[in-house]
Amino acid sequence: MAKQRKRQQKLKEQDTGNVTLKDGLNPEVLQKLKQTQYDLLEAEEQKKTAEKAKKLEEKKQRDKNKTFEELLNETPLNWKDYK
Repeated sequence: MAKQRKRQQKLKEQDTGNVTLKDGLNPEVLQKLKQTQYDLLEAEEQKKTAEKAKKLEEKKQRDKNKTFEELLNETPLNWKDYK
């Protein structure tokens, strides 16, 4: 009998422990939180896209301003073979 009571008490404690924050929140608040999460993810994605475009533009500018010597040094061809 004592073992059954202990088991029942443990089961009751486990059942009450399964209540989540989601269950206790107002549906309007939950919807607002989900919308905020979506907005933040979208803003982060836009920021990454803008950063990638900025890096690409900077690379183009660097390539545009390179000297002839820098361009020769970067080529994979061995110019000595063509002398």
